Amino acid sequence: MYKFKFADIGEGIHEGKILEYSFKVGDKINEGDTLVVIETDKVNAEIPVPVDGKIIELGPKEGEIVHVGEILAVIDDGTESTDAKLEEKNDDAENESDEAGVVGKLEVSEEVIASSSEEISSSNNSERVLATPVARKLASDMGVDIKNVKGTGDHGRVLKSDLEKLSNSPQKNVEIQQQKFESPTIKDNNGDRREKISTLRKSVVKAMTLSKQIIPHTTLIDELDVSKLVDFRNKYKEMAKTQGVKLTYMAFIIKALAKTIKEYPVFNSSFDSVNEEIVYRKDINIGIAVDTPDGLIVPNIKNVDRLSLFEIANEVERLSNLAKERKIQLNELQNGTITITNFGAFDAISGTPVIKHPEVAILGIGKIMKKPVVENNEIVIRDIAPLSLTFDHRIIDGADGGRFMMAYKKYLKDPLLLLMS
Repeated sequence: MYKFKFADIGEGIHEGKILEYSFKVGDKINEGDTLVVIETDKVNAEIPVPVDGKIIELGPKEGEIVHVGEILAVIDDGTESTDAKLEEKNDDAENESDEAGVVGKLEVSEEVIASSSEEISSSNNSERVLATPVARKLASDMGVDIKNVKGTGDHGRVLKSDLEKLSNSPQKNVEIQQQKFESPTIKDNNGDRREKISTLRKSVVKAMTLSKQIIPHTTLIDELDVSKLVDFRNKYKEMAKTQGVKLTYMAFIIKALAKTIKEYPVFNSSFDSVNEEIVYRKDINIGIAVDTPDGLIVPNIKNVDRLSLFEIANEVERLSNLAKERKIQLNELQNGTITITNFGAFDAISGTPVIKHPEVAILGIGKIMKKPVVENNEIVIRDIAPLSLTFDHRIIDGADGGRFMMAYKKYLKDPLLLLMS
């Protein structure tokens, strides 16, 4: 018998909701077939099985929550004759045995959902933090970044006891209380309506709270004459369409950001507060904030600096559509290094965006508008784009932010510069 478990896939994911089983008890299933779709706070994940066999029993029912380490199905794959049922289903998620939460020991196909490598290790190597599901859940409830907890388990694995020791430490307890802000209970009043927030909205709540608690934000706001960019895009958008490319302003915005980061790599970094080090990211993976019916999703375009303008445009459209349809894959959300948010898409002039932790900066683009400006002592009408750059003031000074903004405006103002190597 083969006990197929919900694996620790990283990214802080420790549970999910069973949306739909594709098979029922008694059905035959083949390796690679999708057994179940699970809604996590990141993606709707299609979970394939790694073996051929017959389904003997299924795990939690549709609509119920499954935790990392719990059994999703028992499959008769011909490897064992004893009767293996789900007697360990809930025990695995509650104890801290060697199997719980260890990728490689949990029975799962890694071809579809890969483990995250976004977390910063306490060593010089960037590795995913090992932790049991119970420890991950407790860290989340305590508002503690599990990357900053020293694990006492095998290979440095973080255990529940490590979190309990942390909470009992007077100094750390103060830090935890500062991190964890609890809203007061709101009593029901006549006419009020309550609605449970979605799994994705929970993720947004945690991410935004974490960012504002940890990162001291500062924002620079400016305007840029993008008349040349508007003319260039209008001139070539029809030609691009003949090649199957939807050429929006976002492709130019992203390309300009990638070129600017080459000059100022600290904007493509993370801050390791434990070791007091700046981790400069090798790849430039630019995230795009996508509004969906369920909440904000931020997929990222990998290695943007290696892509052409048309390739970036295609990636923007592809990832945006997948995000809106909730078909985005976890690897397309992982390892982002800097983010862009487009206020102009909602007719807003400008804003002060929140940094996506553990990144150190986010660029906001407002609505491009025609405005009167003075050139050579004459009033002329130009296309003006509002810009807002929010950055982590722990490692980026205001002067550095100003220089970054000047370089970025240089590239965005003249689209021909974006086509040069």
